[in-house]
Amino acid sequence: MQYSEIMVRYGELSTKGKNRRSFIDRLAHNVRNSLHQFPNLVVKAHRDRMHLQLHGEDSEAVMSSLKKVFGIQNFSPSIKVEREIEAVKESALAIVKEQFHEGMTFKINTRRSDHDFEFDTNEINDMLGGCILKNLPGISVKMKNPDLILRVEVRKNGIFLSSQTIDGAGGMPVGTAGKGMMMLSGGIDSPVAAYLAMKRGVEIEMVHFFSPPYTSEQALKKAKELTAKLTPYGGHIKFIEVPFTEIQETVKHDVPSGYLMTVQRRFMLRIAALLAKRREGLAIFNGESLGQVASQTLESMVAINDVTTLPVLRPVVSMDKNEIIKIAQQIDTFDLSIKPFEDCCTIFAPPSPKTKPRLDKAREYEARLDIDELIERAMAGIKISEIKNGEIFLNQQEDNFAELL
Repeated sequence: MQYSEIMVRYGELSTKGKNRRSFIDRLAHNVRNSLHQFPNLVVKAHRDRMHLQLHGEDSEAVMSSLKKVFGIQNFSPSIKVEREIEAVKESALAIVKEQFHEGMTFKINTRRSDHDFEFDTNEINDMLGGCILKNLPGISVKMKNPDLILRVEVRKNGIFLSSQTIDGAGGMPVGTAGKGMMMLSGGIDSPVAAYLAMKRGVEIEMVHFFSPPYTSEQALKKAKELTAKLTPYGGHIKFIEVPFTEIQETVKHDVPSGYLMTVQRRFMLRIAALLAKRREGLAIFNGESLGQVASQTLESMVAINDVTTLPVLRPVVSMDKNEIIKIAQQIDTFDLSIKPFEDCCTIFAPPSPKTKPRLDKAREYEARLDIDELIERAMAGIKISEIKNGEIFLNQQEDNFAELL
């Protein structure tokens, strides 16, 4: 069936009161970004519904992308019919016939945004229901839980019919909860943490530390591909590459082995906090899960969080590995995450990292280093690119960080 538009119903936005309009506008912005590859699509966001006018675009392809956009409760593909009751009857009958089976039940559900139309909702329900009952022996009306609900919406520009309701991704539109910096490794956990942050409306910017020649170009490409896997939920994501070789070599040379991981992560968090400050981020996110590895303990978190007053949020902190893997498989990041490319978190890993590092010792060992100079040189080498939905590494113009502030 050739659909003319898709009607979108909002999820949690219905509870947002005076902020509802800004949430809807943000959702419309995200939908346009996520569906940018459909040039003829027109998005019109109203207070109670959003309408995607297809203008000949492939409805199946559009709906496949739309399913992932956060902030949508569900949506229905619909066909447009002229505002003439006989034409509506003909189309309604055709839709029901296409899905008919013996013993099937149905109901008609009509809404009128145009109250000047010659028939009211009850009259339309009766006329369409009567037409279907007359022409399809073996079908019956059922008001509660029918097999098929035919939705009819009367508007000034036409009458729209739909019979499918497809679940959306739920959650909140990305960007309605502010911006956060996501510390993205190449592993399983951090993409899942990013996904969960985005589901609650956070606009994330990926911060990825890489250390050539110890980490390869394949590892950097893998991190960008993981980012691309998450772009459908909001439309696009900024990817920030942080050169980390000098800091890692210096820490390995000057810090006792047991505190190498702690001091290294303190540097990472300092840089993420500085990026957040300069790019209007409100929090830092990472993929730490409590107790999953030796360095992810409460004592370790205390020793690392010491370097910033920004909130450090860990969406997967209470999940076990199987729970995280299940989500990674659902969002299609798992197979990519387990590809065996080294990342900053695994190179130079000591054989016995401190599981309960002391804050005073971490500060003491770190004081031996020229912290400000090391961070300044790392920041000078930062590159930022933009990754859009469906176009991996689109607009990957790598600019000097200072020019983007």
